[in-house]
Amino acid sequence: MKNKDTDYQRYRKSLSNCHLLENMDDLTFNSLISLFSEQTWPKNTCLVDENRFLCKFYIIISGRVKMYQLDETSSKEVTLFLLHKGDFMDLFCILDGLEHKVYYESLDEVKVLEVPMENLHDWFRKHPEYYKNLLFYAGKKLRTMENYISDIIFANISTRLVKLLLRNVNKDSKNLELINDLSHKEIAYLIGSTRAVVNRQIQKLKKSGSIHTSRENLQIIDLGILIEFLKKENKYE
Repeated sequence: MKNKDTDYQRYRKSLSNCHLLENMDDLTFNSLISLFSEQTWPKNTCLVDENRFLCKFYIIISGRVKMYQLDETSSKEVTLFLLHKGDFMDLFCILDGLEHKVYYESLDEVKVLEVPMENLHDWFRKHPEYYKNLLFYAGKKLRTMENYISDIIFANISTRLVKLLLRNVNKDSKNLELINDLSHKEIAYLIGSTRAVVNRQIQKLKKSGSIHTSRENLQIIDLGILIEFLKKENKYE
């Protein structure tokens, strides 16, 4: 890397929420980051090469990447994770070393740090104490997937949508983040539904006074209405 010290400081700041780097001293951090190179993926880039993620490991610096599955027969699509700053790609490959048939698409211009998988494995052999950070992240994603599957099976579309909105509200600013500018189609992929159904549910939420939409931009107006809705749904179930 050119201007190494400057780059290390920048990555240290931008990846402050990255679980892999948690409780890592500067010397160890620098030894890890020195293995990576920075890459930029244009918006709406589809990443479908399975070997790419078997051979390379990525940490997202900025932008959003959706990880999804696609049924080629019916063309049905479901978004498994909406990855963003601090997230890893591909977690499965680094844990088991096997091909992972999954698709990725950049929803924004995305910047990532890229490292050959074998180099990262070598680094972990020298610093085995940081495997726990990787496992903590894996556990977090497994819990997210468990909740997602439960919602798909047991919750109706309106409940899934409200849960999605509440999960993406910034606790400090109370603003909706990550999904606030997604199309209704992309939101539908996140909750296992269709654009038409999601559009109807969004219109209902607008009439309730809980949200406001304009040109594919969604804002939370009244969190209390959404929370009360979930309370009633849980009581009903």
